Amino acid sequence: MHASEPTHSVSLLRRLQWTLAAILCAALLWAAVAPLHYPTRERLLEFPHGSQVLRDRAGATPVPAAVRLTLGVRDVLLLRNRDVVPHVFGQVLVLPGHTVRLPFEQAGDFPYASDLAPASTVTVQVLPQPDPGWARLRWRFTAFVEAVRGLPIQGPDD
Repeated sequence: MHASEPTHSVSLLRRLQWTLAAILCAALLWAAVAPLHYPTRERLLEFPHGSQVLRDRAGATPVPAAVRLTLGVRDVLLLRNRDVVPHVFGQVLVLPGHTVRLPFEQAGDFPYASDLAPASTVTVQVLPQPDPGWARLRWRFTAFVEAVRGLPIQGPDD
């Protein structure tokens, strides 16, 4: 009876490994073929309060160098100005406290000049909606990595 106990635990461990592998395969298959849904088709680009002062003092631009959108998923750039001065994005003037929606209907790279990045441009990268399969799986992984990078970093409270 004692000789069968190690065999039983090995078979139980093996069953657990196969079950976990099947669950992982099912999750990857779902991620590769399931339709893409987001609660909103908008991607926010915000001009924070005091951004003009920050740019003038520190030389750092409060706007990113690139914004990535995907047709049919997140294809509207939402410009929100929380500053007390107006800001220019391309040919759009965003007044203080206002929000402007820029919808995109074509894939491509669209450079925009911004008063907060005078020496460079902000590139809006509009990607086509990924086809089911590896392209969609890669898109979901990239979106996950971008979401994790965008999480606020908070240190421990002292």
